[in-house]
Amino acid sequence: MHGGGRGFGAGVFASQGDLSSRSSSLQAQQQQQQQQQQQQQQQQQLGAQGASGAPLLLNNLAQHLNNPPPPSSSGHPGLVSSNSASALGGNGNGGNASAFTPPGIAGTAVPAQGTGKLLLLPNGSPPPAGSEEEKIYILITELLDPETRETALLELSKKREMYEDLALVLWGGFGIMSSLLLEIVNVYPALSPPVLTAHASNRVCNALALLQCVASHSETRSLFLNAHIPLFLYPFLNTTSKTRPFEYLRLTSLGVIGALVKQNDNSDVINFLLSTEIIPLCLRIMETGSELSKTVAIFIVQKILLDDLGLQYICQTYERFYAVGAVLSNMVQALVETQAVRLLKHVVRCYLRMSDNPRAREALRACLPEALRDGTFAGLLKGDLVTKRCLQTLLVNLNERGE
Repeated sequence: MHGGGRGFGAGVFASQGDLSSRSSSLQAQQQQQQQQQQQQQQQQQLGAQGASGAPLLLNNLAQHLNNPPPPSSSGHPGLVSSNSASALGGNGNGGNASAFTPPGIAGTAVPAQGTGKLLLLPNGSPPPAGSEEEKIYILITELLDPETRETALLELSKKREMYEDLALVLWGGFGIMSSLLLEIVNVYPALSPPVLTAHASNRVCNALALLQCVASHSETRSLFLNAHIPLFLYPFLNTTSKTRPFEYLRLTSLGVIGALVKQNDNSDVINFLLSTEIIPLCLRIMETGSELSKTVAIFIVQKILLDDLGLQYICQTYERFYAVGAVLSNMVQALVETQAVRLLKHVVRCYLRMSDNPRAREALRACLPEALRDGTFAGLLKGDLVTKRCLQTLLVNLNERGE
């Protein structure tokens, strides 16, 4: 992966510095090894204790999660915030990628709609015995145990909409994110050759649903990006098998990326994605995926185009513009037969946004598909005034001769 490769190269070839810096680095490595050993010991204790150790672990987790350091240096007053729900709901502009995923698919996440319920309690107090909150905490501790992780993933994925701050608990809990990433990495051997089973696909999709929860939250999104966690999903997006387990895996992975880009303040997200191979991955899915996968993939491309840097990036060279334009043109030709209005909406919006760039506008005058000019989709858009207006604006833009 491009982004990860550059970072690794920079680390390998960095200057070694003087002896004092090398000594400090050695001490840091030793401390890290000690921490890893402690973590392994705690994992072993968890497996040995089983249910009898759950109350102690539950109390320790509650204390840790309710009294963590702030996740950033931005002056945030604490983890419990009445505004934290805003990142979990829709943004009001139709940019909800997860709305395109069917409810029956394991791992497809729908943002919480401001439930007002919080897991993190004031003063580090543990949840009341027998409460729903205690059950959630127990499920979270069970993520640390390989024997109970699968059931915990399933149950937590079902309950992820109940609490607005679940993302904070998942991110702040000791070893939780590592457990989720381990679920992802464990599936890699089944990608090539493509032998992924439905059971394995459902399990990893449940883990991806929890990652989408973290990616959606305003207070964990930047941490999620800084850790380069989206790169763990790219091998899933790079698969081509059309079997249902792989299709669901791609769809749910796209949902995580869609959750990142659907926020209004997504410039950092776009900057990160442009440094990776997300655009060619999405373009391939837009051509070969199912209608649902195509819809989420083109939604991601549309959100990249809506960012000024993203538009500049795609229109900077002929090769990039042609790659995007060719896929959009092929989609238009297919839409003449399929009449998939959901896809057509995004295709029109992508073309409209590209017409804001002078060089792209000049090229589109020659290569815009005729089906968008001659009223082929007039009947399909009869009840969609917004998309119809977008198409009209696109045609007006292309008819302008003055720059």
